[in-house]
Formats: sequence, C-alpha cells, structure tokens
Amino acid sequence: MMIKNTLLLLYVFCFSQVLNAQQMPIDFSDTQDVFTGFSGTNFTRVSDPQNGSNDVGRFQNSGGAPFEGAFIDLIRPVDLDVNKIVNMRVYITDNLTHTILLKMEQGTGQDVEVPVGISAGNQNSWIDLSFDFANAIVSGTNTSINADEEYSRVTFFFDPSFNQAGIFLVDDIDDGSTPTDPNVIDIEYTDLVWSDEFDSPSNTQVPINSSNWFHQTQLPAGGSWFNGEVQHYTDRLTNSYMQDGFLHIVAKRETFTDQGETKQFTSARLNSKFAFTYGRVDVRAKLPFGDGTWPAIWTLGKNVNEAGGFWQPQFGNVDWPFCGEIDIMEHGLGATNHVSSALHTPSSFGNTQNVRERVLNDVANNFYVYSMNWSPNQITFLIDDVPFYTYNPAIKDQNTWPFDADQYMLLNVAMGGIAGGIDPNFQEDDMVIDYVRVYQNTASIEEDFKSEVKLFPNPVDEVLNIQSLEPVQTATLFDLVGTQVLELKNVDRQIDLQSLDSGIYLLQLEIDGRLVTRKVVKR
Repeated sequence: MMIKNTLLLLYVFCFSQVLNAQQMPIDFSDTQDVFTGFSGTNFTRVSDPQNGSNDVGRFQNSGGAPFEGAFIDLIRPVDLDVNKIVNMRVYITDNLTHTILLKMEQGTGQDVEVPVGISAGNQNSWIDLSFDFANAIVSGTNTSINADEEYSRVTFFFDPSFNQAGIFLVDDIDDGSTPTDPNVIDIEYTDLVWSDEFDSPSNTQVPINSSNWFHQTQLPAGGSWFNGEVQHYTDRLTNSYMQDGFLHIVAKRETFTDQGETKQFTSARLNSKFAFTYGRVDVRAKLPFGDGTWPAIWTLGKNVNEAGGFWQPQFGNVDWPFCGEIDIMEHGLGATNHVSSALHTPSSFGNTQNVRERVLNDVANNFYVYSMNWSPNQITFLIDDVPFYTYNPAIKDQNTWPFDADQYMLLNVAMGGIAGGIDPNFQEDDMVIDYVRVYQNTASIEEDFKSEVKLFPNPVDEVLNIQSLEPVQTATLFDLVGTQVLELKNVDRQIDLQSLDSGIYLLQLEIDGRLVTRKVVKR
C-alpha cells in the first residue's frame, strides 16, 4: 500500500503481469505457471500444437540482444542435493541448432547453470532434454561444480550467446520431486491477544476507540500521499465512525483544505496502537464500490520512518521498504472483485514480485474474512479461512525477511493513484469492518516453557529476573491496552522496571524463535 511515487510505473507493470510463484513439476496447466521474460523474451501460455487439450509455455526471443530469457520464482525450492537432474520437453519450430541454458538462482549456494544443445533438423517436434547439475558450471565462471544446494528461482536462456529470434515451446519441467501443498500453515495461533469488535449503539455515529486507533492525517513531504493518491485523510466523524457494531471508513467527494493543500476527496487512515511480532490477523470486512477506490488492510514495521505515523516519534528509524510491509487485502488495483495480498521487502523493492490475487463475489455487498498468519518461518494469506498464498523465501535475511520485528496494522481507503481513474459519478462509499482480531499462542507457549521460563520476584519493585534455559532475544512490555512501553534486545536475564508506574503489564519474551507471554505486576 505504501509504494513510493518513483516506483509507480514499475508497480503497475508488475501487477499487470501477476507474477506467480510455483513449485515443481511445472506443466503450465494452471494460471500460476507463469514465467517472467527479460531482455526481449516474451512468455505466454498456449495450446500444444500436437494436443489441443494440453497447455504449454511459449517463449519467443526477439533476437535483439544476447541472453534473452525468462524466470519463475518457486514457493518450494529445487533441492539439488536430493535430485541432480531437471527434465523438460521442448518443441522447436525451425530446423536450426539451438542452445538452452538452465540456471538456478536465489539459492543457498552460488548460482549454477547447465547448457544443453539441440541439433538441427528437429522442426515441429517435441524433444526431451535433461539438465545434469552434477556437472554444472558456476555462473560467470568456467568452474565446474557438483551442485548440491537449494534454489528458489529457475531461469532459462534461449540461444544465450548470440542474437537470434526464435520460438520455443516448453512443457513438463520436472526435478523429480513430489508436489506438496505450499500453503500449509506451520503454526496455528489460537489465543486472542488484541481485538476491536467496534461495539457501538444503533442508529448513532460515534468516534472510534482512541485507545486502539490513531488517525494518521499528516501529509507526506510534497503535499500529496504516495502512489498518486488524491485524498486528504482526516480525523472527522464524517470519514470514520462506529455504528451498529461496525467501523466505517468513508471516502467522500468534497472540496477540503488542510495543511495548505486543497483536494477534492477525503477519507481516513487508521494506525493501530498495538504492534506485535508473529501471530494471526483476522479482519471481517466489505469494501467500497466504485472505480478509483482503493481500500486496504495491511501492516507496516513499527520502525518505519514516516512522519505523522503513530509509532514514528519513538521508533521510526528505518525507511520503507526496509521496515517490511504486509498487505493483507487490497482492492482496486485490478478488476472489480479482484482482491490481492502482497509483501514488500528490500529484495522486491516495491515491485510486487510477491503478490497473489483472488477473485471473489461482490466484495461491496458481501463480508469476507481477510487473514494473515505470520510465523518465524512463513507468512500465509487466507480468505474465509482458506489459504491461497504463502511467502517463504529460501534465504531469510534483511533483504527478503524484514519480518522478525513488530508490525502495526493500518486500515484506510485511498482514492485514485494506482487504483486508476475515479468514477465521475462517485460521491461516497465506505469500507465496513465488523472486527479486527489478533491471535498469538500465549497460553500454549507458556505451557511449553513452564519448566524453563520463570520470572521473579513477581510482583516486582525494581529489577525483574528472567530464568530461562535459552538466551532471551527480545523482551517487550505492553500495558493492558496493548501499548508498548518497553523493548529490549539480547536481554541479560534482568530488566529494570523501577521507572514504571504501578500496575499490571504483559511481558512478551522471544526465546529461540518462540514467544512466551507472562503477566507482570509492578508494585
């Protein structure tokens, strides 16, 4: 949701391509078997010329440059330690000789590649090819290697060393592995730790709960919101309110001047005053109707340096996208009723490489539960409890996985920008939210750690001691409304609480990648 203006065209291009991740084998039988061409190669799915009921991949070289090719990112990496051979079928449309280079990238080892030649005289016929990575070459060198690492990107180069136009049909790319469900949730989070049910009277509009939410209204530098959005965000009751047990975020056509800027639309953007690491988010909502509306349910790293945000004054020391962004639901970036989920990281740098789309039925009139399940290992997106996309990069580092620290939630309806032209007849509509719920495993994890983790003294006057068999990576203290009051890294088994007011707090400890939450009483 927070893509910078300078990346607008790149975002639109990549979104229109609907870049999909997949796993072996790849037979082009479904819409996720999509390669991304580069340097002049164009990819499409077509029918097998010898079997009209079989879909295959069509790769067309322009001939305008060497090293034209295409790649696909995999949900489950190719493991060359288990299977050295990658097989595929290729259909040649001419009588020329050709070379196909198969390269493995984005892995735990050096990039490796294997070339295979195709002799002349195979016009209009399928050929079986095998790429043996026991005899691979380290990319960019002449060094031979018996490759045995995992790789999450598969790249093909067609006639890589010279400029030659051509059409290649490809089918049945297979590394010998057995397909698995890529969206199996690894950790189920079941304990409700924070929620807003938007309890409110009937027939009366009342303000949102300011203990849970913060209105973000400050314009970014330059006087306009990112992505070419054309609205003002306000804290007025006309743009956000509770009524009949629902939250309403209302986008309106109206002339409104604020911070020295006059705009023709208003809406609201809410920051949660609760931030968390790992857990599940459920949001039941129906969405505004009309071209140009852009509703979003999403999260940002609490450390994002964005002036005007709730967490920025105390924690904002990292620029986007290094803070990480999780888009649980966006609507308006594609056709009506096409909702999407996405991740933004330094490695994708806002180009929505990690995005998936679902087509639903009448999102403006039907409620759906949009969910995100975030563990230390993966992030899975669900709609009505059905998983449809999991982000699980083979290498998790600061570029691919800025998702090991607190994120906070945002709810907003933007207007225009990437969402396109606004319907000239649009006057106002709203995103209606029934509830927002965050789950973690406080009770079950406490049970797991019962014999390992102890706090004493508790109640505590000054120094709280932590007894744990494993080092405490992070200790985070929250008050009872979910506001973070303290965060410490690499804790030395003691926390000084002398400066805290008396009361009850929740202490969340990260130990060996797992979380345990305990109640602390400060006297």
